[in-house]
Amino acid sequence: MNFAKKILLALAVIAILTLPFLAVTKAQAIIDWWKLRNYTAPAAVSSLAQQDTMTPLATHIFYVNHPDIESNVARFRQDCTVAEQAIVLGCYHSDQDGIYIYEVTNAQLDGVEQVTAAHEMLHGAYDRLSTKERNYIDGLLENYYKSGLKDQSVIDEINLYKQTEPNDVVNEMHSVFGTEVANLPAPLESYYRRYFTNRSVITTFASNYETEFTSRQSELNGTSTQLNTLRTQIDNEEDSLNSQLSQINTDKTTLDSERSSGQTAAYNAGIANYNHEVNVYNNALEVLKNDIAMYNQLVNSYNSLASELAALEKSIDTRVVPQAAP
Repeated sequence: MNFAKKILLALAVIAILTLPFLAVTKAQAIIDWWKLRNYTAPAAVSSLAQQDTMTPLATHIFYVNHPDIESNVARFRQDCTVAEQAIVLGCYHSDQDGIYIYEVTNAQLDGVEQVTAAHEMLHGAYDRLSTKERNYIDGLLENYYKSGLKDQSVIDEINLYKQTEPNDVVNEMHSVFGTEVANLPAPLESYYRRYFTNRSVITTFASNYETEFTSRQSELNGTSTQLNTLRTQIDNEEDSLNSQLSQINTDKTTLDSERSSGQTAAYNAGIANYNHEVNVYNNALEVLKNDIAMYNQLVNSYNSLASELAALEKSIDTRVVPQAAP
């Protein structure tokens, strides 16, 4: 076989080996075209893509899935069917079959929808990776998880996925790291640039709304510690005042007895000490009143913070609550 024939045969083999990949790629393009042929992204959907700085590729993947932003919990949970008592804010149906996002209207949690949109789009992007590229990206994600990840909240999140979605942990890492971890190794940063022109916008969204929860929880913990300390202090002050009052009453009985029996010298000698005891008691009583007032103020602060935190949690609580029997 001469050199020219060898080249032709090699090219023929390459062409034959490439055909399945081209067929798959072409099929995906046709499916995408079909899904987008009459589709115009609603304003809220296109706004999410813009706010997330999605690239044309990411926006394409996002739109192919016809994202639906749902405010009704019951309808949202029909589309996102996970455990009834789990809080979920979005979901992606595999094979590019839909993205669903829960509408969060609490202004303090601005960013939840944006992060959810980016997270679910990345699931769609992961679905489209070739086997070779997915293996490469999986390796980068797992290496970072094992040796680079320091954020405990993200570690906890991945550990939860290990329990709830053990077969999709790396897939979830792909979405979580891309939307919640501000600084990633250079190869991963380079990879995510195909989907976002400014990924830091998304991680800032995630950090900001997480802070709304963590800052209040931290304040609650600190206030709870203050309350426990002050409660102990008040209890001790009350015990001391009761003891002082008992001594004052005993001394008063003695003074009254001395005066009524004509023991003037003894009576006069005890008056100064008695008056001192009363003054000490009254001063301690004022301290107690102030501490009780401070305690009540802290209780009000604690209850206010707890109400704020409960309101935030309610804003994203998509759990299905069983209806009571009539």
